[in-house]
Formats: sequence, structure tokens, C-alpha cells
Amino acid sequence: MEQAKLDEYVRAFHMMWDNYPEPVRLIDRTFTIVAGNKLYMHNSGGRFLGTKCNQAGDPSLHRGCKAMESLRTGEARIVTTDMEGVRWDSYWVPVEGTDELYVHFTDGISAYREMKLRQQQEQQ
Repeated sequence: MEQAKLDEYVRAFHMMWDNYPEPVRLIDRTFTIVAGNKLYMHNSGGRFLGTKCNQAGDPSLHRGCKAMESLRTGEARIVTTDMEGVRWDSYWVPVEGTDELYVHFTDGISAYREMKLRQQQEQQ
């Protein structure tokens, strides 16, 4: 993808997702993280930009990845799981106008982190 066009998609991503209350990433067809919203950048320190998404945490969490299916069909995919009593809804949303980019996020991560923090505090 030409750099000017990619820059346009990245700007649009930040306009739409920077204030979302969960970490959100813009990822390309090669699974490379192109951009992250404010919360993702805060949580990761930006260290995963330009790397493959499965390098940004536990690779086993990527077993149910629906990225390619989402890009192939042009339709969002959702997978719901339970992580220690917290519902996680993972989304892969293809970006309109290109078959190269998708937005990926999981609702429930923040609630899970809060639960783990409370558990740690209670154990102290």
C-alpha cells in the first residue's frame, strides 16, 4: 500500500479509536501492527508497533484469529470467550476501501485487568 494512503488510514483510525476504553490496533494483512489507540500505546509503551500481532503477548491467545476470514469476506468477525468469569468479545473489523487493513480489539480486557488488580490488592 502506498505510504500516503496508509497515512490517511492511520489518521482516520486515530480519529475514530483513540478514546475507545479498550486497547485497539490497526493491523495489516501480514499481521503487522500499524497503529494503536491511546490506551494500547499507553499499555504497551508503543513497543509492538511494526511487529507481528502474535508477538505482543501470549501467542496462544491468537489461536482463534479471524483476521483472514474477515479480510476475505469483507465482514466483521466476533468471537466470545470467558476468561476467569469475565466475558471477552474479540472483533476483527475490515477497513472499508482496502483489503489490506483491519481493526482488532477485545472488549473485556479492561474489566479483566481490573479484576486481577483487585485480587492482587486483596492478597496483600
